[in-house]
Amino acid sequence: MNMHKNHPFHMVDYSPWPLTGSIGGLTLTSGLIMWINKINSYIMWMGMMILLLTMMQWWRDVIREATYQGNHTQKVMNGLKMGMMLFIVSEIMFFVSFFWGFFHSSLAPTVELGMLWPPKGINTFNPMEIPLLNTMILLCSGITITWAHHSLIEGKLKQTSTGLMITVMLGIYFSMLQGLEYLESSFCMSDSIYGSSFFMSTGFHGTHVIIGTTFLMICLMRNSMFHFSSKHHFGFEAAAWYWHFVDVVWLFLYISIYWWGS
Repeated sequence: MNMHKNHPFHMVDYSPWPLTGSIGGLTLTSGLIMWINKINSYIMWMGMMILLLTMMQWWRDVIREATYQGNHTQKVMNGLKMGMMLFIVSEIMFFVSFFWGFFHSSLAPTVELGMLWPPKGINTFNPMEIPLLNTMILLCSGITITWAHHSLIEGKLKQTSTGLMITVMLGIYFSMLQGLEYLESSFCMSDSIYGSSFFMSTGFHGTHVIIGTTFLMICLMRNSMFHFSSKHHFGFEAAAWYWHFVDVVWLFLYISIYWWGS
């Protein structure tokens, strides 16, 4: 195979992962339908396993292309940055739909809700307790990930690892506290539009925190293996952008749902 090329673009090699990913997506969707209809959950778990294995091996190949094969030139990285920006914009619109639904119901409560908000019988969370603590945790994690990013730009890999480790620990702590909050909740998702709005928005945000924490854990491992340099670290940069997005969404969730909405 001729390895020489006269352009800065990355022509990707043949890969089985788009095929296995689509098979995993179809299997997971079919399994979810079966699980919702209380048939069984085996197909759903099988689809989830196929997707997880596909993601692990696909991202492994991307890391190899970027770190060892030198395929991620500046031109390629610019394209990846644009792709990550557009992905975050799509995620913002995803959460906008939840906020739209929440404010649509809360600003003009219907007769079915008793014309009041929160609906009668819903005991909301005290915004000054666990929600405020979680807010401080995410704000602090935003500081530590920024510290790690600037340390990497300055070539201080030990400080980068320290900042990443603290951020990961804060992310895990946030998820644990949110799980505890859900366990102590006096209402559930089927308790009127408030329960649906609350658990859909905070639940999807919690899922994003878990994904972001995993993203940062991979960056921590890669930094310990010297995959990043001060000039070439888009994987870390993408994780930092994603984490800042998670922070900002939580601030809107806290102000809207926990503080104003309760």
